[in-house]
Amino acid sequence: MRPLAPPHLDRIRPYDPGKPIDEVRRELNLEGEIVKLASNENPLGPSPKGLEAARRALEEIHRYPDGGAFHLRHALAERFDVDPMRVVLGNGSNELLEIIIRAFVGSDETAVISATSFLVYKLVLMGTGRTFEEIPLRPDHAFDLEGMAAAVQADPRVKMVFITSPNNPTGRYVGQAELDRFLQAIPDHVVVVMDEAYAEYVTAEDYPDSLALQVHRPRTITLRTFSKAYGLAGLRVGYGIVAKEVADVIHRLRQPFNCNSVAQAAALAALEDHEHIERSRRLNRVGLDRLTAGFEALGLDPVPSQGNFLLVGLGRPGRPVFDALLRRGVIVRVMDGYGLPEHLRVTVGTGPENERCLWAFGNVLEQGA
Repeated sequence: MRPLAPPHLDRIRPYDPGKPIDEVRRELNLEGEIVKLASNENPLGPSPKGLEAARRALEEIHRYPDGGAFHLRHALAERFDVDPMRVVLGNGSNELLEIIIRAFVGSDETAVISATSFLVYKLVLMGTGRTFEEIPLRPDHAFDLEGMAAAVQADPRVKMVFITSPNNPTGRYVGQAELDRFLQAIPDHVVVVMDEAYAEYVTAEDYPDSLALQVHRPRTITLRTFSKAYGLAGLRVGYGIVAKEVADVIHRLRQPFNCNSVAQAAALAALEDHEHIERSRRLNRVGLDRLTAGFEALGLDPVPSQGNFLLVGLGRPGRPVFDALLRRGVIVRVMDGYGLPEHLRVTVGTGPENERCLWAFGNVLEQGA
């Protein structure tokens, strides 16, 4: 009998998201508050304006959504001063990643990614039977852009390269000068994907304007999301800003009604909720500073971050520490799947959540986990 699925699917390990609070409570029979700092969610919750718009939109969910998402696309176009035809929407940016890989990386072509970056790139490439080369991070956990450029130049089959800035799970970002040097080494036919899911949290002054790159390099794709700073992760709405010819191909592949009506309404309102974004940014910066100082006081090694999370080096296997934290009601993210078995990733929470996290880490380390 022929196999059920193509052989290339055998290599895929399903994506392992951060543990939900209910699952931890059920599995460990825990009572009391459980703090989830595992999935880089906004601890302030959704945009209040977005939440109210979502409630109103529920009254019309017997209708199909606007398949072209006219109002949301035009609002994003106005925000970034681009033609609305250059804005594409997805069921989260994950869907857009899958579409662009299917669209622009042929079966006989390949891609270059970082060995330690968002796992979905690898999962989609493997799931579509595409090949790829992984370039390790530098010792300081930053992208090895020189190594990535060399890999692109060495293989004429390379069609796509991914730059995640800030990078998940390290929090490191790519500055303007180093990005310029990198792009000068990349052939024009290669599609450069700038994944900027955490851009709203960035405070670095030399953070690049990837949209400006598209003027001279139209095969550049900028991806962002409403899941992080806007607090709409459960509604799954991401977007891309691309050249018109790129958008045309994406629209040929995306499913009809891929961005639902509640998500469109909430995202449109959240986009104008400037107060919520500023509160989120302030809380994040204070939280990053507090967690960094707290982890360093515990003898741990947090990586400087421009996201809403910290990668924490433990100097010991991370899984036992992760399990011990769960038993204390604190959920963080184990890093085995990212090739960092002695690290944990911790999302910035509210002030009390951060203090609970630091207490739990201190207690676990004191007990010798």
